[in-house]
Amino acid sequence: MIESLKHLPHAASSSSALAEQFTDLAPALTRRQAAIESARCLYCYDAPCTRSCPSEIDVASFIRNIHDQNINGAAAGILKQNILGGSCARVCPTEILCEDACVRNHDEEGQPVKIGLLQRHALDHASFTSYPFQRAERTGKRIAVVGAGPAGLSCAHRLAMLGNDVVIFEARSKSGGLNEYGIAKYKLTGDFAQREVEFLLSIGGIDVQHGRILGVNLHLHELHTQYDAVFLGLGLNASRQLGLTGEDAPGLMAAVDYIADLRQATDLASLPVPKRAIVIGAGNTAIDMAVQIKRLGAEDVTLVYRRGAESMSATHHEQDIAKANMVRIRTWAAPLEVLLDDAGRVRGMRFEETRLDGARLIGTGAFIEIAADAVFKAIGQCMDPVGLSDQMAQQLTREGDKIHVDAQFRTALAGIYAGGDCVAPGQDLTVQAVQHGKLAAMAIHNDIQFKVEASHG
Repeated sequence: MIESLKHLPHAASSSSALAEQFTDLAPALTRRQAAIESARCLYCYDAPCTRSCPSEIDVASFIRNIHDQNINGAAAGILKQNILGGSCARVCPTEILCEDACVRNHDEEGQPVKIGLLQRHALDHASFTSYPFQRAERTGKRIAVVGAGPAGLSCAHRLAMLGNDVVIFEARSKSGGLNEYGIAKYKLTGDFAQREVEFLLSIGGIDVQHGRILGVNLHLHELHTQYDAVFLGLGLNASRQLGLTGEDAPGLMAAVDYIADLRQATDLASLPVPKRAIVIGAGNTAIDMAVQIKRLGAEDVTLVYRRGAESMSATHHEQDIAKANMVRIRTWAAPLEVLLDDAGRVRGMRFEETRLDGARLIGTGAFIEIAADAVFKAIGQCMDPVGLSDQMAQQLTREGDKIHVDAQFRTALAGIYAGGDCVAPGQDLTVQAVQHGKLAAMAIHNDIQFKVEASHG
């Protein structure tokens, strides 16, 4: 994917200097810091932090366990609800979820308990003598899971716990999905995503097949015939288009593709880095892209959004990270034209300034040009249409450009379930994808058991 930027120079800094730029964004708590921070928790009855957690972690309980120096108990409580609790502790926007709900926000200090860091502390320091979960008696049922991202992995783990055998089909060469390929390198460092996958698979009963692409060498109608149920955890693998001439020019690429190459790079100094970069978008991916290209050595990085800062989907915390890394944020500007040099490569972009006319966004007729050696699109993603191109897949009911499911994550086709970013309900958050997979697994298991009982009745 990074071929679009091959004409650009490689990162100027040494490999070791660049590695220093991609250490933990938020350093882990020491044992003493964790003890002090856990003592700040009021252990509320019907705690608002727990109610705001998409994966239903009993926050007050695990923090109490940390305070009582029962680290394994804290970790087991987290993992019972969120088997990917380690990555979620690092990437979850706690500032708008559990920590935003913390009652400590309203006392004299006005500072919430550092729930995310405490969750990380519990999982990083747990030392289980044996795997903390046991499989139930085998049911003899086999379920296909398409996608080894957070939703698919969570679904597979819960199904295996309930005694089912699971086969995961994953298109890429590694499992982990967004955690492995799409999160900023300074949020999930080193090989953490793979170590978390290995821990999850230790439950047993889960087989993973890589290089299996739905719509290419894997087909929904075959899975539906061969397995007792199918779960689709497809994620959103296709980048949206700007719809502008020159969008395929060298120097313009999807931010998620660059981030994936960055995360898989063994030597950061080998990556092409523009001197001047534009990032188009307003979400956390746009922030991740802008900050990372700046840390790799880009001198001038401008993030451009067509609306105002108050409408950005990136949290204030993420916006502050961008500003701290000297990323310029330009709002009220809509992409209008890709500017090319004589060789047909990107040299910048022209934008039209915008404003609101009531609730409608309109152009003002004023234009700005921003010079750049590379432009990165972070304007959202959608499902790859190839994956749902066969005749059976086309029968899935859609809600917008996503798959419609009911409250139990059943699709319109009996025996086929879906969850995570590819379905309509909720936000595109890792923690919510984990919850979708877990709840879908329980629905699948119950539906299968009901069928068995009905056939025997």
